[in-house]
Amino acid sequence: MGLACLTISASGTFATEAEEDAPAKPTVPNVYLDLRTSYATIPAGTLGLGFGTTSLSAAFEALAARRGTTLPNGLPTAKSIAVDLPLTVDVTDRVSLYGGVSGSTTDIGGGWSSFDITSWNIGVQADLYQQNGGRIPTITLQSTLTQSVPNETGMTNSFNNILEFDYALDEDETRGWLAGVQYTHTTIASPFASIRPNTILYAGGYYQWPSNWKFTGRLGMQSFSGAQLAGRTIAESFPQPILRLDLDRMDDNDNRLFGITALIAWTPKPSYQVTLRTPLYAVRN
Repeated sequence: MGLACLTISASGTFATEAEEDAPAKPTVPNVYLDLRTSYATIPAGTLGLGFGTTSLSAAFEALAARRGTTLPNGLPTAKSIAVDLPLTVDVTDRVSLYGGVSGSTTDIGGGWSSFDITSWNIGVQADLYQQNGGRIPTITLQSTLTQSVPNETGMTNSFNNILEFDYALDEDETRGWLAGVQYTHTTIASPFASIRPNTILYAGGYYQWPSNWKFTGRLGMQSFSGAQLAGRTIAESFPQPILRLDLDRMDDNDNRLFGITALIAWTPKPSYQVTLRTPLYAVRN
């Protein structure tokens, strides 16, 4: 009995040492459909502007190009429901690639339109530098190319870039400060229409509780240079404040399980947007 126990113990020791000496198996990247459902109200004379790039912007930019000639007072008051379906792959803990389609339905006073695919997008998000307990904040760059559909006169191309600095105040990175800039450049496939760039400068912070609920707030200043169609101004230029609040449910490995975002953008009248994020994971580490 004693010899048998000694043999088993020695076998376990050698097995453990073999496992420690063996190279680590590669981790399969996270793969998920980052489903986002948004509801927005947009006042007359403005476009769907704000943080991030969604189908809302593409939908109302296309609206400006296709219907602007029949609107003597510029863009009408509108409501929109949009669904974004980007397939996301977290290649590493520093780089994510994504691409997908977006669809929306709008109401500009005559009832809701049919739900149609309004744009497709591709993009990348990468940590250019990670703080990892140091004094230099994490630097993240996110770039997204969005094109409205169908591909015809009035089509829009939007290139959105976000550069963000994240300074964590603790080793676990559960609380910290944020600062960043977002720049969006949009073109319309029409010689009679133009949308000038939109820039947002912002600052904020975040806190994550032990229960893995995370709150993030960003307050900034949005500067839009305006939009014209056939020599007429359909959206005025403005510098106005913008506020975004996020509440996310994370797991122990900082994968998002659920999120809700509230956005108020003065454009210059207040525009409201609420977004639900419900990621559908094919692989989650």
